[in-house]
Amino acid sequence: MPEFCSAESDGRVLTITIRRPEVMNALHAPASRELAEVFDAFAADDELWVAILTAEGDRAFSAGNDLKWQASGGEMGWPGSGFGGLTNRFDLWKPIICAANGLALGGGFELVLACDIVVASEKASFGLPEVRVGLAALAGGLHRLPRSIPLKQAMGMILSGRRIDAAEAQRLGLVNEVVPGGEVQDAARRWADAILEAAPLSVRASKQAVLEGLDHASVQEAMAARYDGLRRMGKSEDFVEGPRAFAEKRPPRWQGR
Repeated sequence: MPEFCSAESDGRVLTITIRRPEVMNALHAPASRELAEVFDAFAADDELWVAILTAEGDRAFSAGNDLKWQASGGEMGWPGSGFGGLTNRFDLWKPIICAANGLALGGGFELVLACDIVVASEKASFGLPEVRVGLAALAGGLHRLPRSIPLKQAMGMILSGRRIDAAEAQRLGLVNEVVPGGEVQDAARRWADAILEAAPLSVRASKQAVLEGLDHASVQEAMAARYDGLRRMGKSEDFVEGPRAFAEKRPPRWQGR
């Protein structure tokens, strides 16, 4: 069993919880390896369609890299899938919802940025303070943040290490919904349930097309590109089931194939 995280499935949803509250859920190399294994299993399990990433406690989602562990000479490095087993994972098309239950700094904020939908506690805060300790946000923060909010706002946060609260994060478009602290998990599950009402292969194909489409300079080029997920969707049983259910005025019975 994992020591630094947990993974609990409920129907088609897997909830992954970081469990290092004694260090504000900061991650060291062993924790990142465990999370990588959990995300590997999620990606491979055809019965799981959506993941929720959260953390234990109500103070911190994740304070990022465990600097005390690093300063003490502890083992360093991330798995190939990146910090927290997620930030370098560019081929996972199942949706991931972040339930940010508290502050998310450095690598913790980079985990948030690597998720598709973000629900935040009204007490949450976000920032990339790496420059203040002689480091840089190398787990995707330097590149995902300027692709998520206006450049000048991103540069202000990156170059100064400025922290923003949940309300400002929502105004900037980093957060989908802000809720009272005790409602974060319920809100994340509500988003997951809404996604589960849609065809899973359509959801994955759409995520792939959106993210890979950003590699193209124009909308025309992005629309002309080929996406494997869209081809799989078009050959699936669900591609027939959706229109049939609509015509028969009944809920669709998605199979994910």
